[in-house]
Amino acid sequence: MDPALADAYLAQSRDRHLAQLVTFLRIPSISALPAHRGAMAEAATWLADHLRDLGTTDVRILPTAGHPVVYGHWRAADGLPTVLIYGHYDVQPVDPLAEWESPPFAPEIRHGRIYARGAMDDKGMLYAPLAALDAVRSVAGAPPLNLKFLFEGEEEILSPNLEPFIHEHRKLLGADLAVSADGAMWDADTPSLTVGGRGVAALQIDVRGARTDLHGGTYGGVVPNAIDALTTLLAGMHAPRGRVTVEGFYDNVRSVPDAERRQIALTPFDEAAYRTQLGVRALDGEPEFTPVERLWIRPVLQVNGIWGGFQGDGIKMVLPAEAHAKLTCRLVPNQDPDHVLAAIERHVRLHAPADVAVTVTRFPGRARPYLMLADHPALTVAAGALKEVYGKDPIPYRMGGTLPFADIVKRELGTWLIFFAFGERDCQQHAPNEFMRLRSLDRGMRAYVRLFAALGAIEPRALRAG
Repeated sequence: MDPALADAYLAQSRDRHLAQLVTFLRIPSISALPAHRGAMAEAATWLADHLRDLGTTDVRILPTAGHPVVYGHWRAADGLPTVLIYGHYDVQPVDPLAEWESPPFAPEIRHGRIYARGAMDDKGMLYAPLAALDAVRSVAGAPPLNLKFLFEGEEEILSPNLEPFIHEHRKLLGADLAVSADGAMWDADTPSLTVGGRGVAALQIDVRGARTDLHGGTYGGVVPNAIDALTTLLAGMHAPRGRVTVEGFYDNVRSVPDAERRQIALTPFDEAAYRTQLGVRALDGEPEFTPVERLWIRPVLQVNGIWGGFQGDGIKMVLPAEAHAKLTCRLVPNQDPDHVLAAIERHVRLHAPADVAVTVTRFPGRARPYLMLADHPALTVAAGALKEVYGKDPIPYRMGGTLPFADIVKRELGTWLIFFAFGERDCQQHAPNEFMRLRSLDRGMRAYVRLFAALGAIEPRALRAG
């Protein structure tokens, strides 16, 4: 297959592909909100129909205990590698809605970008391999390898049903290699090859004082304030500059060799530009590690949401009876999510004020860290595909975020995963005005054409090695 012919097809089909992506982006598939269950089913159906339109003969919408998984299998020929393409069709909630410049589910193209919830994470990036398959099929009749597809609907809620689903369908999903269409490049002009990502675990802390909110003047100074108790407890989980004080939190954290830290130091990072982009005065975190090291090889404990008491306009002089916080941990190699959550629960029991009731609830869904085999042949061919499209060698990259599928597919199927995704860190994923650069989408489609060709030329047992 001549990649130039596929590139020409992609250029000719650009408007049609964008129109298809816009239709997909219009579906408000928010997995976290029960009211959007119908939209989740609609998005799964759209994907299944699209796979069939592309010529995939074995397409199924398979149930889980939550939202369904879309499965597809294009059988090219015996003896060729089988590659499992992963992505997710669910998106984050859109709050705060007032900060969106255009409605989150009414996609708009402005200044070479497509704006919508899910434009980057993950509908836009998921669409890239599908467009590449369209191009390859059109110019060569079939892809040069066997392709399987697994598109889940719960990644944004930590994939609570993915592991049992993959365990149940191990034979159906068996592959020589997995490729994730979820991830990111270093920036819009610097390709990167993701070799790992942090794990995640999440919990909620609830504090109860009196049986109801009370008059702040009548009872203030006598009855415990739930918000005061919660914020004191949370503040005690960190030392100045970010180190976590929860005993046992750093158990099993892998010591990073000096050679690896020297390689990380070569990553092009402009701290001043980074601060300006984010609108912060200074960066936080452990001072003995560089900002990139803090993002890639150090664990963190974060408060993601906190609420209690009166939150309306004006003032209400109330003594709040309850307060709540949601926390997540990002974990690095050798850390176990359940061990870390147990350490936090012990910390809460030891340090919670005695005059309030405190409960800790673990959220379903968690993920272990993932680290790719450094000399895996798939990384070599992926680097070559990126260099051909970007005109420069990709840099090694580790995600500060998490993809639960990466560790699950390795444990359940014995399959290595490479990340091949084309958003960038500044695309506002999980925030208002999420976007994807059309140039990056175009590059992603072209790179997948080359990745398919290169992987198809590798012996299947070489992809399974390690």
